[in-house]
Amino acid sequence: MKRISLLIFVVLSVITGAAAQNIDDALRYSQIFYGGTARSTAMGGAFTALGGDISCLSQNPAGLGVFRSSELTVTPQLFQIKTTAGYNGVSTSGNLSNFNLGQIGIVANLVANNKETGLITLNLGYSFNKTDNLSQSIVIQGVSNTSSMADYWAALGNKGGGTFYQNLQGPEGIAFDTWIMDTITGSGGKSYGTVFSNYGDSPASTYGQTEKRLVTNEGYIGEHAFSIGSNYSNKLFLGATFGITVLRYTSDYEQLESTDITLPSQFQSFTYTDHYEDKGTGYTIKLGAIYKPVDAVRIGLAFHSPTWYKINEYYYNDITSHFTDGAQYESSNTPSRYSYALATPFHVLTGVAVQIKKFALLSADYEYVDYSTARFSETGDGYDFSAKNLEIKNSLKATNNIRFGAEFRLSNVYLRAGYGFYGKPFKSGQDNANLEYNTLSCGAGIRVQNISIDFAYTNYKYSQNYFLYPVNAGVDPAVANLNTMKNMFTLTLGYKFGI
Repeated sequence: MKRISLLIFVVLSVITGAAAQNIDDALRYSQIFYGGTARSTAMGGAFTALGGDISCLSQNPAGLGVFRSSELTVTPQLFQIKTTAGYNGVSTSGNLSNFNLGQIGIVANLVANNKETGLITLNLGYSFNKTDNLSQSIVIQGVSNTSSMADYWAALGNKGGGTFYQNLQGPEGIAFDTWIMDTITGSGGKSYGTVFSNYGDSPASTYGQTEKRLVTNEGYIGEHAFSIGSNYSNKLFLGATFGITVLRYTSDYEQLESTDITLPSQFQSFTYTDHYEDKGTGYTIKLGAIYKPVDAVRIGLAFHSPTWYKINEYYYNDITSHFTDGAQYESSNTPSRYSYALATPFHVLTGVAVQIKKFALLSADYEYVDYSTARFSETGDGYDFSAKNLEIKNSLKATNNIRFGAEFRLSNVYLRAGYGFYGKPFKSGQDNANLEYNTLSCGAGIRVQNISIDFAYTNYKYSQNYFLYPVNAGVDPAVANLNTMKNMFTLTLGYKFGI
């Protein structure tokens, strides 16, 4: 039975290493949305067959060969995201915005010939492109009449015939320490009930508690691209990029459950906090070609090798519980630091672009990526990722991404628009089998001698199911539907020199 006296009880226990890695992490760090300059984003990122824009260093480095002079660009960006959550008939919204550097880069023109055949240009380039902004704020709230996160922790303790209470680890260990769950009388200390069933003395659990989940994610994925590109006879453009990818991601959520119902266990509320931080560096190689069969048409092809990440993770979780008799309990797991490796899928990109005199430019891209090939691996601690890698293989699949862009020229003013579709990464039958991403973009630019100013607006939309706690045997899942809209306002300032 629950203790009667007021007590703050802190227990530190070691959680299993590499516990946080899952399919969501593998997918998050594998997806690329090709941010960059305002010109590129305004045209939906459809730049595989184009060049003359520094964004191509991270997409098709052959586009570097199109440059006829040196150029410097810088791209500040305003990012806004709104997530609307629907849970058990209640709708809530979370909003977040930040100002960041989306891109900065330089192209150095090493060789520039006026001849019509042979090597016409040879360029070196560097650019930092932010390929994904991972920041998000989510608020989920509603009344649960069928389950609790406490049921999930008890199910973990009961798994495999049950774990003796002195050997409980992870969140179920601190749930036990804070009296959110306890052993069932006569179970030999290996079977668990929760505060909602009076620890098994009232087998039919009494729910109706308010659940509130506050999620704060912050971070980004950005690539330092070091590239070389060449132009042969104004027909064939070749390029290569060595990319160093920087990953920064912090995820923190609080699960609050509280009830006004009088329960035999005297439970009133608990707050569970789960926090982890990922910092990683990855390496990739990108090769590309652009061919002009005629002056008005360009055909592009690019291959991106997997990105090989080494990621350092910091993780902790804790629980605080309150009871109507005034008792309060607090327990936390020892913060953990560990490393792991992740190999993301390779990407194959093709594209075609058509120049309509000097008035219009139309571009279309197709991209193939197989997310089921993402793989975790250990970095020296001997952790076995085979089960998680099998889950990735069985849950994710190959996708087809399509991007379209258009640019219209009116003297020295340019008007642009774009669309992007990023296909479903989850296999049929998975919880988020219908998850897909759609982007709409537009923008304008002006060229005055060697100075350029470009502006773009990009809108991302997607919907997904969010599980407050995982599906487990005997536990009814708590599922919220999230509708997310991202807005990006991008400004690029460019300066050409060495003309």
